[in-house]
Amino acid sequence: MQNRLKILAILLFLLLAAGCSNNEPEKTEATNEETTKEESSESDVNDQQTVNAEVEEEEEAVNEDVIVGPPLPTTLEELAQLPSGYTAYINQLEDNGKKLTNELTKNLPDITGNPTTEELDRYYEAILSVFQQDFEGPGDLIEEMKFQSIGNPEIEDSRYQFKDNLNVMVILDASGSMANYEGSVTRMDAAKQAITEFVKGLPEEANVGLRIYGHKGTGKNEDKALSCGSSELVYPLSNYDSAGFDQALSKVKPAGWTPIGLALSEAQKDLAAFKGDTNTNIVYLVSDGISTCDDDPVGTAKSLYDSDITPIVNVIGFNVDQEGQKQLQEIAGATEGTYQNVKDAQGLQDELNQMSKVAEKWAQWKTSQEGWLGYYKTDNVLDIFVYHGKEFRKWVDEGQAVGFTLTYLHQYEDKMSQESHDYLKKKNTEYHNWIEEEYRKLKADLEAMNEMNYKEAVKQLEEKYINNTN
Repeated sequence: MQNRLKILAILLFLLLAAGCSNNEPEKTEATNEETTKEESSESDVNDQQTVNAEVEEEEEAVNEDVIVGPPLPTTLEELAQLPSGYTAYINQLEDNGKKLTNELTKNLPDITGNPTTEELDRYYEAILSVFQQDFEGPGDLIEEMKFQSIGNPEIEDSRYQFKDNLNVMVILDASGSMANYEGSVTRMDAAKQAITEFVKGLPEEANVGLRIYGHKGTGKNEDKALSCGSSELVYPLSNYDSAGFDQALSKVKPAGWTPIGLALSEAQKDLAAFKGDTNTNIVYLVSDGISTCDDDPVGTAKSLYDSDITPIVNVIGFNVDQEGQKQLQEIAGATEGTYQNVKDAQGLQDELNQMSKVAEKWAQWKTSQEGWLGYYKTDNVLDIFVYHGKEFRKWVDEGQAVGFTLTYLHQYEDKMSQESHDYLKKKNTEYHNWIEEEYRKLKADLEAMNEMNYKEAVKQLEEKYINNTN
């Protein structure tokens, strides 16, 4: 009996052990299944996070491409600081014009739905930046008028008062970029022609000098040191001799880098013997870009300005980009001179002609103090008229470019609703009406200034005459 019980116990134990053994794989499989599910779940989460991150990156990349324009200006000075966009005329009735318009506006903000007023305002700033014109504030014109007033008895600054001797130093950029074409001629050929015509018109008693810079080496890095150390006085300051001047100018070839600082420093040496107390010294710097050498053109210009030469330093930018204009304007600003950016050969010639007018006033001053005053006033009237007309053309062109594009995007591309189109068109009209009114007020102020300066000059001349005759 006991043996039976032992046998039954052993069998029961074996059955239980087998059962446990059979259940263990199920547990392991279940555990593995749960682990696999967890790992799969974690993998899915990681995959989803990766996808989300990629989507976010793509969205950020898209957002980076969306055009964001600067806030609308509140003054003409702020308007003049805005970077220019595409300013040429586009015919949106032609296929090429449509293609160009689509390319220029492809990254404008999306307002196809129901945009808020704020979103429409941001859209207008964006589309305006695409067609922004290169407006000029009144600063350059006022400086130009100040320069044109050389010899005026009311001017206290001695450098603007005529002296017995008139010296004009032209500093010409001979860097490689001067070989670029403007129309049918290179910048260098255009500069040579304009400078030649200019010096021919100077009074016989006036002295002229010509210094070049950047004329050695090439634009390659290995030639930078050579080119940045190159500046040469090819025509020393003296009376104009056509044969000698033409020979000196003919040798100038566009070559390397742009050492503006060096050229200004050397020009100070050229003028060292011509002190400002007995000489009216005028320097014209002609450049088609910023200094590309390791120098300090603004600081060097200020040093020249503060010297006992007391020169007037005027800067002409020849089709200069915005970065270049900023530096050249700083050079002019540091010397209280004028800055003008010209687009072509005729623009350069016109700017140099302004100096010819000053030289004529100086020649008249040598014989009579009164003869040039009426000329000065009339000349300023013409300058104000030309400036106003040039800016008028810009705000008309810009307003039309934005207006036509809004209509095109609405009617042909279905990029906005009728309500959005009407709001943006109205905003465009109001904004350009504001520009027109600001320039109208500026024109009136400049004309009043011109009239006042002229009357004060005449008054002082009369007082001097009365005092001298009594």
